[in-house]
Amino acid sequence: MSLFSEASSVIAGGVNSPVRAFAGVGGEPVFIRSAKGAWLETEDGRRMIDYVGSWGPMILGHTHPAVIKAVIETAKSGLSFGAPCVLETQLARKICEFVPSIERVRMVSSGTEATMSAIRLARGFTGRDKIIKFAGCYHGHSDSLLIKAGSGALTLGVPSSAGVPAGLAQDTITLEYNNAVAVAAAFSELGEEIACIIVEPIAGNMNMVPPMPGFLEALRENCSEVGAVLIFDEVMTGFRVAKGGAQSLYKITPDLTTLGKIVGGGLPCAAFGGRADIMAQLAPDGPVYQAGTLSGNPLAMAAGLATLRELEAEGFYASLTAKTQQLIEGLTALAAKHRIPLQTEFEGGMFGILFCEQGPVRHFSEVTGANIERFKKFFHGMLDRNIYLAPSAFEAGFVSSAHGSEEIEATLAAADAVFATLAE
Repeated sequence: MSLFSEASSVIAGGVNSPVRAFAGVGGEPVFIRSAKGAWLETEDGRRMIDYVGSWGPMILGHTHPAVIKAVIETAKSGLSFGAPCVLETQLARKICEFVPSIERVRMVSSGTEATMSAIRLARGFTGRDKIIKFAGCYHGHSDSLLIKAGSGALTLGVPSSAGVPAGLAQDTITLEYNNAVAVAAAFSELGEEIACIIVEPIAGNMNMVPPMPGFLEALRENCSEVGAVLIFDEVMTGFRVAKGGAQSLYKITPDLTTLGKIVGGGLPCAAFGGRADIMAQLAPDGPVYQAGTLSGNPLAMAAGLATLRELEAEGFYASLTAKTQQLIEGLTALAAKHRIPLQTEFEGGMFGILFCEQGPVRHFSEVTGANIERFKKFFHGMLDRNIYLAPSAFEAGFVSSAHGSEEIEATLAAADAVFATLAE
């Protein structure tokens, strides 16, 4: 019996998060037993170069000495208190230093919890019910956010998952990412009913799609005009594309920001925060209830704080960006050599590759038009050569500070061989 078959006998779907099951690429997932730096080791002893990075958190690479030391030392004093500890304040202060739009912050345990709580807070602050999200952006699996667009931009939404009440969908408006005209139309018709917009400032759940010039500015302007709350979901981009997140790159100030992944240094942790007057609506100060038994867990606080301190090193992001650039420019050149249509994006330690003819890709419809079968072959060809990429054509990839010339050159050598097979 394979490890996956054994897991499937006791775990729903054999995995504890759907994309891990390899349903998007075929075959069975590899099982990891250890990791160090830029490398993973599987249960059958294979060593692979990792570009998933636990889906983003491992910006320093796996088992970074400073992070491991912080967790071990903290664990000696206890695993969970359910009461305040100084590490919570220290990490909160560091987050506020990194992201100036965050004046107050609340720790939670997952990105889904962060986005769900931020939307509840926006609704409580404005006294309104309707929210705007964008097709192709993913903000966790809470009910309000598992809604797809109706037949027209402003028609009733439709639940995209069983178990989501149809009645709930009527308050979620799903628009096209990078379409400022659609946003303006929604606000023209429903502006006084809209509580918030939630958006990935760089979309990372439909591969990697950056904002078009003026798009984020339009979101800010429309929200400001009617008093709606602008939420930047930086669970993925926070501390990944820049020290201050994507908002620092595009110089847009959201009202609320959600963070996850890197903020916990590899342990379950997330956060949401923003304007002090909005955050003041949270219990116990205000009427918007939010709570969590393991929120502010000392181990997660220690790992997150140790990680963020490493990111303050001079030249950290310049070095990380240079590594990502080397990888992406190399892949682009090799694809051109073999006449394989490939569109690429990168920012900081985040990248996207998409097998399609025309670019740059800026809309969800363009992403879904990509050659998925070619990606599947590329994925398995790279996996056979011990390069571990995200097992989905619609996920971004990640480079860590632990990736060096050896890893990148080995990756490009593998890609050269795989592209050659794709061109046959």
